[in-house]
Amino acid sequence: MVVDQWIDLKCHPSGRPEAVRAIEVLVRRPAGAELQISYRLHGDVSRIRVPLRGVPCFATGLWRHTCFEAFIATAGRAAYHEFNFAPSGDWAVYVFRSYRDGAPLADEMARPCIAVCSTGSLLELDAVIRLDGLSAVHSGASLRIGLSAVIETGDGLSYWALRHPADKPDFHHADGFALEIEAPSPGR
Repeated sequence: MVVDQWIDLKCHPSGRPEAVRAIEVLVRRPAGAELQISYRLHGDVSRIRVPLRGVPCFATGLWRHTCFEAFIATAGRAAYHEFNFAPSGDWAVYVFRSYRDGAPLADEMARPCIAVCSTGSLLELDAVIRLDGLSAVHSGASLRIGLSAVIETGDGLSYWALRHPADKPDFHHADGFALEIEAPSPGR
């Protein structure tokens, strides 16, 4: 997949996303140590349960409500990081050694910068991740990325991703890490 163009997320067939028309994501890697991710949700935002803005902090369980997610792995490795970005500004980072074998990483070095804007028909969330806050390897490595969203409405949750490789929603599945970003060129 190509970077620097909007990519559509697909709703898992188990969901009925009546309030959501589309979710698209743009990923940029302007420098080796930074990853910028922009999410745009088009739909009836008044029907979507959006957490209230507060003082942003690390919080677990964000995926139980409306939140946007990114899964980042370096090419050729089973280890990966999961980022949760809530419209409230709350965030979570998890580090995994392999499929679902991991723990929270409440380290300020990994804290993403989150900005949110909302209107009646559009919810936008921008997140900036410092790759060097994850490890020394991430800044110069090719990356495999999974992009996803969990959207909560009065009807329940719907699950959105670049690719749904399983019958049940599973954002941790390695085949869902469908966006590949090459290592930065020297001098970039």
